[in-house]
Amino acid sequence: MDSQKEALQRIISTLANKNDEIQNFIDTLNHTLKGVQENSSNILSELDEEFDSLYSILDDVKESMISTIKQEQVRKSQELQSQLRQCNSALENSEELLEFATRSLDIKEPEEFSKAARQIKDRVTMASAFRLSLKPKVSDNMTHLMVDFSQERQMLQTLKFLPVPKAPEIDPVECLVADNSVTVAWRMPEEDNKIDHFIMEYRKTNFDGLPRVKDERCWEVIDNIKGTEYTLSGLKFDSKYMNFRVRACNKAVAGDYSDPVTLETKALNFSLDNSSSHLNLKVEDSCVEWDPTGGKGQESKIKGKENKGRSGTPSPKRTSVGSRPPAVRGSRDRFTGESYTVLGDTAIENGQHYWEVKAQKDCKSYSVGVAYKTLGKFDQLGKTNTSWCVHVNSWLQNTFAAKHNNKVKALDVPVPEKIGVFCDFDGGQLSFYDAHSKQLLYSFKTKFTQPVVPGFMVSILFLCNGSAVLRITCAIRFDEAQFVLPLCTSPFPSLPFPDVIFFFCMFSVCFIKVSTNVIRDRNHNEYLHLLIIVTITQARSAAHALYPCPFPGGSSGRVSPCLGL
Repeated sequence: MDSQKEALQRIISTLANKNDEIQNFIDTLNHTLKGVQENSSNILSELDEEFDSLYSILDDVKESMISTIKQEQVRKSQELQSQLRQCNSALENSEELLEFATRSLDIKEPEEFSKAARQIKDRVTMASAFRLSLKPKVSDNMTHLMVDFSQERQMLQTLKFLPVPKAPEIDPVECLVADNSVTVAWRMPEEDNKIDHFIMEYRKTNFDGLPRVKDERCWEVIDNIKGTEYTLSGLKFDSKYMNFRVRACNKAVAGDYSDPVTLETKALNFSLDNSSSHLNLKVEDSCVEWDPTGGKGQESKIKGKENKGRSGTPSPKRTSVGSRPPAVRGSRDRFTGESYTVLGDTAIENGQHYWEVKAQKDCKSYSVGVAYKTLGKFDQLGKTNTSWCVHVNSWLQNTFAAKHNNKVKALDVPVPEKIGVFCDFDGGQLSFYDAHSKQLLYSFKTKFTQPVVPGFMVSILFLCNGSAVLRITCAIRFDEAQFVLPLCTSPFPSLPFPDVIFFFCMFSVCFIKVSTNVIRDRNHNEYLHLLIIVTITQARSAAHALYPCPFPGGSSGRVSPCLGL
């Protein structure tokens, strides 16, 4: 019995100690729970301060982190609450067992005492207090959920006004002027990843070097350029130079302009010289067309009116036609005869120059090239050693040829819609291109000994009144008549001309019979002689309103040649 009491005393002591440990642990759990709550509150407060500093941008992140902290708080609280309930239950059982063991000490009967002792021993063995883990499953440490936005704050504190971009540097070597386009290239003096885009400005000028402050022309602006190169296309080079400058922009501000760069626009700027053009050409600055009112008949009529009521001395003046100023016909400088030519007013004395020519679709025959300013007034382009050209003829057949010094080189290429002319005066080269495809059509290699000027010749076969080809409205004043039209064309066409043509005139029905033969002039040029016999029927009264052709042959009805190719 004594041994049992001893054992029971030890058990009581152990239970008491355990109870103390459990109580301490309960206190610890309560303190931890309070700490979790307090620390969670502190973390939330700090988190609020952090998120307040980041304003509304971080609201979503803030809510997510709040949720995480609360979940952790709930998780730890639940773990501690569960462990706390287990401890309270174990403590209650242990206290009951302790009380029972204490009462058992007062039992006098040995058998009852032994029985109580065995019960106490069994209950102690099965007591939950001895199976409890007295280590908290979770701690009150919430540092893993603490936030530190100091780095982010530092990053935000480093935000300042964006620096002004430095001025770009235009690289003249990388710039290119070609084909009515200008490519401008530049670079930054140092790398700047804050640049958003570039602004390029340009203007035309006739002055070399730096732009003039008082230049009347305004700068044209190209904005939002993303790269360090830009091409201006579709330009008209009507000035000698163009100024360019560039500046860089970031999201906030634009930087200084680069040093301006002046690029030469190598275009030949010229107008057509209407003071020396053929009288049958209507000439504007950049356009020439056939002018039927400028011919011999019209001039004779004008002179006749001027001579009425005056002495027999003809007036030296001529009424202007179109945009052409008054000029003396037959002047030594004016083209005449069959040289239906007009020249440019600007001479090429050196360098490389390029221009383009476009003919209207109804233009049957024309020549494009260059000539010395000394080209004779009777000379045609390509028929002398002082002129070079390409000639287009689509009257009787489609021909395309290069001409110089009365030598013809047939070109086996389609006639382009627009012809580009490139003159390298110093290199002695004159080249013709398809202006759209850049295909080389023909190139003359020579040595220019004099300044050259652009030259153009319009060579369309017309009758005397200026109507279209074979539209012989000038003859229909004769009710029923026959007359002969001998016309000459050059060069001699290779296609046969039909024997009989039925042609409807403007005011009557005409029957035309054509006979052909070849003739040669004193310069050994071959011509196709067309003998056209026209019979007019069904003449109408409206015909009397038309001007008749002059018939040098008198009443025989023979008409002299009007125009030769």
